[in-house]
Amino acid sequence: MFLLRPFAGLHRPLGFLTSGILLQLATLLLIAVPWLPGGPTEVLSVLAAVLLPLAALAAAAPVLTAVQRVRFRRWLDVAIPHRARPVSLTALVSSEWFWRQVMYHLVVGPLIALAGALTLLLWAASAVAASVYVWIWALPPEVRLAQFGYTTQAAYFAAAGVAGLYGAAWLTKALARLDLGAALPRLGPSRAEQLARRVAEVTESRAGVVDAADAERRRIERDLHDGAQQRLVSLAVNLGLAKATMTDLPEDARRVIDEAHREAKAAIQELSDLVRGLHPAVLEDRGLDAALSGLAERAPLPVHVRVDLASRPAPAIEAVAYFVVSEALANVVKHAQASGAEVTVERFGGILLVVVSDDGVGGADAAGGTGLAGLAKRVASVDGTFSISSPVGGPTVVTVELPCAP
Repeated sequence: MFLLRPFAGLHRPLGFLTSGILLQLATLLLIAVPWLPGGPTEVLSVLAAVLLPLAALAAAAPVLTAVQRVRFRRWLDVAIPHRARPVSLTALVSSEWFWRQVMYHLVVGPLIALAGALTLLLWAASAVAASVYVWIWALPPEVRLAQFGYTTQAAYFAAAGVAGLYGAAWLTKALARLDLGAALPRLGPSRAEQLARRVAEVTESRAGVVDAADAERRRIERDLHDGAQQRLVSLAVNLGLAKATMTDLPEDARRVIDEAHREAKAAIQELSDLVRGLHPAVLEDRGLDAALSGLAERAPLPVHVRVDLASRPAPAIEAVAYFVVSEALANVVKHAQASGAEVTVERFGGILLVVVSDDGVGGADAAGGTGLAGLAKRVASVDGTFSISSPVGGPTVVTVELPCAP
């Protein structure tokens, strides 16, 4: 029913507040213990009675946090994320996270527990007021008759009790939400730490996707090279043998065989270019130096390649560097009207620097649909940086920095 909707599922926040009050009473009892026998009288003993229990509570903050996590999970189905504890006591005490916990257990938690206790009192008082007619009719008749106008007064009490029950229900849920909002940033990682953790997870996930895509390209390259390409080579060889040996065939048949032979060789070349574009085998077998030298040899203009690497970078970084150079040289051939190009690959600590320059007409624009926009996205997929300098009249210089382990 609509009237009962505010009370739906109220047992969880009620149990949550009650357990919080009991937990805070236990901590307040620890603070009150030194004062129970009559309390200290000397200045030093007073300071000790105040500071020692507070220090004990601060030391017990990690344990109290673990208990609070169980409470939130049990009553609100909320799992407060754990945070890696500092490795040393000094690091723990000096960490902001530790003092956020202490702030919750010594200040925020007790204040919310006090508000929760007042809310429970409101529940009790409202329940008594709402059921006033039950209490009245439990009295002897002569007592009721002696109270003139008790029915009207009871109606006011009952109405106030019902309103108090609705108010207590709202306060209970509001305090539970308030406690949750106060506990999450204090007992768990802060918002900045959560974002940093999420960024790390996304970065790791993206690295996995990049590695998986690179592995898939390698698989496709192997399947095409060892399967379809070999079949086409065999077909071209057979057609070549047929053309060489079957000299007595009619001219039309020889013409068909000759055309099929040319088409087979063209298909082999196209498939070879496709395989090389997916992931050249020489890159995996011999590294960047050999792969880039192969690109330079196939280019229709002079390309000087200089690769200075003490060790090979990760396969994904190698693949990105190769495709950067491949796409950049393709743009030089198509658009630059250059007489030559230069490729330099060097490693400086954790950075792989790739520079491709030409002496063409310049005017290249990453947003101009020349493939540079896609190239920049590929570089960004491994957290690299891409920049291009191409004034009108040239020269054009493409600079890429790729992160790699030092």
